[in-house]
Amino acid sequence: MYRKKTASILLSAVLLMCTGTVHAAVQAEPSPAPAPVPEKKVAFIIDDLGNNMKGTDDILSLNVPLTVAVMPFLPSTKRDAELAFKNGHEVFVHMPMEPLKGNASWLGPGAITSDLSDEEIRERVNKAIDDVPHAVGMNNHMGSKVTADERIMRVIMEVVKQRGLIYLDSKTNYKSVAAKVAREMGVPYAVNQLFLDDVHTAAHITKQMEKVCFQLRERKICVAIGHVGSAGKKTASILRQYIPRIQKEAEFVTVSKLIQIPFE
Repeated sequence: MYRKKTASILLSAVLLMCTGTVHAAVQAEPSPAPAPVPEKKVAFIIDDLGNNMKGTDDILSLNVPLTVAVMPFLPSTKRDAELAFKNGHEVFVHMPMEPLKGNASWLGPGAITSDLSDEEIRERVNKAIDDVPHAVGMNNHMGSKVTADERIMRVIMEVVKQRGLIYLDSKTNYKSVAAKVAREMGVPYAVNQLFLDDVHTAAHITKQMEKVCFQLRERKICVAIGHVGSAGKKTASILRQYIPRIQKEAEFVTVSKLIQIPFE
């Protein structure tokens, strides 16, 4: 009698467990498939932050990841770098470098010029990196003369490598050796492909954004540089308008996400 009763209890327990399992299986909702990540990537770099320039807050409030290049030793250097980092953007040192021609006053303090010794260059680059909070990379501000000088670029890349940064060649001179030297020295690098606002009109910026969209149809990546300052608000506004369109084709990424992709 005792054995029959025990067996009956065990059978009931097994049935309850089975019933519960079947019920749970029927009620479970399948996990939604993760949204596919676009294979194409676009990186926008915004230069010239650090001097309370027009459009700075407009750019930093955009809800896509950007790389912002902040000039050292200027009134809003630290404020802009901190706000960019807080808003999820990537921070670069926008290193002033001597151009072939242009107004020397545009360079800003601590610039790399061709008359400096190797040691002076190292000192200036290290001080600039120290002055820009959260910097993970560097690109050149102006620099059409310096970026074509292999001696100077090797010294700069030595410091960039020692400090664990990446380098973006802004490509202000088609004869730039920055990418060549970076590659030879094992510095992670990327190369700018077009400027958005080299002409400060809405029509031109729109035309350049169309070039970005065209390039993304033809290639897997696009790297483009815009600026705060004279055209800053226009650049921010037009870029904001294009974000939904671009997101249908490509993923917005920071420059550091592109360093594993060949650029040449």
